[in-house]
Amino acid sequence: MNIGIIGTGNIGTALAIKWKNAGHRIIFGVRDIHTFKGKNSAEEHNIEVKTIRSTIIDSDILVLAIPPLAIFTIIELLTDIDDKIIIDTSNSIFVKPVPYPTIYHALADKSNAQIVKCFNSTGFENLINPTFGELNIDMFMAGDHPKAKDIARSLAIDCGFSKCIDFGGSDKVELLESLAFTWINLAIHQKMGRNIGFKVLIR
Repeated sequence: MNIGIIGTGNIGTALAIKWKNAGHRIIFGVRDIHTFKGKNSAEEHNIEVKTIRSTIIDSDILVLAIPPLAIFTIIELLTDIDDKIIIDTSNSIFVKPVPYPTIYHALADKSNAQIVKCFNSTGFENLINPTFGELNIDMFMAGDHPKAKDIARSLAIDCGFSKCIDFGGSDKVELLESLAFTWINLAIHQKMGRNIGFKVLIR
């Protein structure tokens, strides 16, 4: 798959490395190709780097790993994307892209892309290594587009997650972001540490 990632922080970089190792073509979309966060990782793992607009054009799947308010800059560049799959990994827990509750909702309103919320519900450490003893933890997704969900599910498996559980449609996007807040609460506020993850067990 040709995957463009906008956002080269911990989440974007972790996903880039995992998917690159799984055999996908990865492109980092950045404002300045000479200076950006994650440059050392891009060079170490031979990840392509292009401008944001070129990345949008050259990728079939676009991953947004950006702060909530950054969506208003990105949306201006999201033209001719009706056939794109967009994976929204963000969380609007502490800052919301008003008037929208989440980046997902902003994208749904301003584009005709096929969007799925995924890879937002755990820390980057678990994206790098989702294995806990003999078990691999689960990933979760939400959205209205079956094809986008199929892609997200496949990419979650490529990361090593046991499965990618469907939370439901766009009406469950905010609930999925609440799951991320649950992880943050346990890991940070309750001081359990970042090496915790979620696993759904079925008897």
